[in-house]
Amino acid sequence: MAKERFERHKQPWKSDEAGQLRTLAGKGKGLKEIAKAIGRSEESTKDFAKKNKIEIMKKR
Repeated sequence: MAKERFERHKQPWKSDEAGQLRTLAGKGKGLKEIAKAIGRSEESTKDFAKKNKIEIMKKR
């Protein structure tokens, strides 16, 4: 299985991406779903959320 390639690798976050992250996290979406919607890796999304104190729900 090939790894997904992210075109935004090591690129700074834009304000619209941060807003979309806050909106999706507020709706209770999971990390994988948010990362895919924004077009970022799960690791990048998780790190950005942690730095900005945005809580992402854990899927069970």
